[in-house]
Amino acid sequence: MSTAPKAARPGDEIAWREAVMHLYKPTDPTTGVIVKNEPCTAGKKSAGFVRHIEIDVSGTNLVGQCQPGQSIGVLPPGVDTAGKPHKLRLYSLASPTGGEDGAGKIISTTVKRTIDEHWDSGKLFLGVCSNFLCDAQVGDKVSLTGPSGKKFILPKDPGNHDFLFFATGTGIAPFRGMVMDLLRDSPRSRVALVMGSPYATDLIYDRVFRDLAAKHPSFTYHTAISREDNAGQGRLYVQDRLRTDRAALEPMLTSGRTLIYVCGIAGMELGILQELARTLPPSALEHYMEVDPAARADIGSWNRSMLHKQIHLTRKVLLEVYA
Repeated sequence: MSTAPKAARPGDEIAWREAVMHLYKPTDPTTGVIVKNEPCTAGKKSAGFVRHIEIDVSGTNLVGQCQPGQSIGVLPPGVDTAGKPHKLRLYSLASPTGGEDGAGKIISTTVKRTIDEHWDSGKLFLGVCSNFLCDAQVGDKVSLTGPSGKKFILPKDPGNHDFLFFATGTGIAPFRGMVMDLLRDSPRSRVALVMGSPYATDLIYDRVFRDLAAKHPSFTYHTAISREDNAGQGRLYVQDRLRTDRAALEPMLTSGRTLIYVCGIAGMELGILQELARTLPPSALEHYMEVDPAARADIGSWNRSMLHKQIHLTRKVLLEVYA
């Protein structure tokens, strides 16, 4: 019995960058050296503690092999309560393809301290790896693996596309490097970044993006603050910018050139997809998703379980979300 080939969907024709992976595994890591460790939130009294950390990987096979959209693995020192070595933690790369130094020798990541309470005992819980990295001093060594990931990267020919990035929290990390790459290498591309946070003081790399937007007319930076007023527009989530900033974003979304990247807390993607379905004409929406008729008739009832079932994304939408 012959099987009919699948119908081509928007984005199937896109060629993506090649990604080198797993040069170093947990059983055989390499060593990097911390060369910078500084806060990267907009305010000193942010609700969370987030730091930009740069690591020198000179002399390792990681040089020139890491790109935004990939992750690096960190093996924190010490052992767990069972006496076993701590497990690997993955952190998104925040550096552009050429690294922080332009030669691929200095990579960076964005780390939020994990500080919480155990539900059962009420005792303080400190994330092992996040606090190890946030406490690290210049000159300290760190065990690294990776890089990993090949599905959340830029296309080979970015000049053929425009880019709309949505981020919450440390989901901003890959977009720092991607924006830097695009503004340097793809001057014909329009790039828009929507960054969401609970408070303005929690915005990560805010000054970096404001400076880039001031220097590059092709780049626009939009913030959405969910627990404060946004210049008289009330409280906003990232998807709300599709409505409030429609004049700026809709021309990108209806052009057929645009790729959408979403990175951050799981669940954020649903609101973005719902707003796209509400605001875009069918001819533009089909670039990003196919929606079953019943779901199209009741957008407000969408839930995450409908993704890939009643809501089918094209390859022009890239998701990287975490719990």
